[in-house]
Amino acid sequence: MSTSPGKADFSLPPAGAAAAPVLRAARQRQSLSGALIAVASVAIPLAIWWGVAVLVTHMRGVPFPTPLDTYRRLVALLQGKLLVDFTIYRHLGDSLRRWAIGFSLAVGLGIVSGLLFGWSRLLERLSMPAVTVLQLIPGLAWIPVGILLFGISERTTVFMIAATALAPIVINTTAGVKGVSELLLRAAKMMGADGRTLFLRVLLPGSLPHLLSGIRVGFANGWRVLVAGEMVVGTATGLGYSMIQARWNLDYAGAFVCIAIICIIGLIVERGLLLPLERRTIDRWGLARTT
Repeated sequence: MSTSPGKADFSLPPAGAAAAPVLRAARQRQSLSGALIAVASVAIPLAIWWGVAVLVTHMRGVPFPTPLDTYRRLVALLQGKLLVDFTIYRHLGDSLRRWAIGFSLAVGLGIVSGLLFGWSRLLERLSMPAVTVLQLIPGLAWIPVGILLFGISERTTVFMIAATALAPIVINTTAGVKGVSELLLRAAKMMGADGRTLFLRVLLPGSLPHLLSGIRVGFANGWRVLVAGEMVVGTATGLGYSMIQARWNLDYAGAFVCIAIICIIGLIVERGLLLPLERRTIDRWGLARTT
């Protein structure tokens, strides 16, 4: 806007232009804060680990592996050095295969059962007490049952994973189906939706937040019991088997490598796969998780 000579221009700049530097600075501070928190979340546990290792080694004379010792052992194993007669890739591959089979069985059976229980009041009343009891049984308590059913074999570990991961998936899926608004069901029926459409377009999307939460809990349960099962009923391979066997040759750094791999894979699946999938599903269907 032009002004006459000798007169000051008191017009305000556009609102967007004035706010842009402020918003940019706020985003930079937020990014810096997030980066610092991410670094601290890794550095603090490592510092505690290092302090405990130094303290135990000094007080007890036991060579407690430090993060550096564990890293060096990890590099050696990645380069092909054997861990309990096999490479780390063989142990990791066998553990992942056992977990995938057991967890897939739990997810398939759990989703189908949960949908049926949520749909049928009679089935829920008949079956949910037993599912609740399963939820209360610790993973290691399935060891004698698995041994009686399958003997000392890989199938026992698979059975333990499936049995431990099943209950939370069933319970959460059932709750998700029951949580779908009755108004939505009535509206869909009034619009002529048949049973298949009602199931695929109303019940299943409406139960997804609960279903995915159950899968996350089931994953955590199954991943933990995988390691415990391999320790007790191991069949010469696996991360859990390697950890328990490393004691015989005092390869504690190797055991710590297995622990680190277990933690890293768990974080990748939980934070990198399941949690983003749950968020995208909620955004995709326009749903809000109930708390």
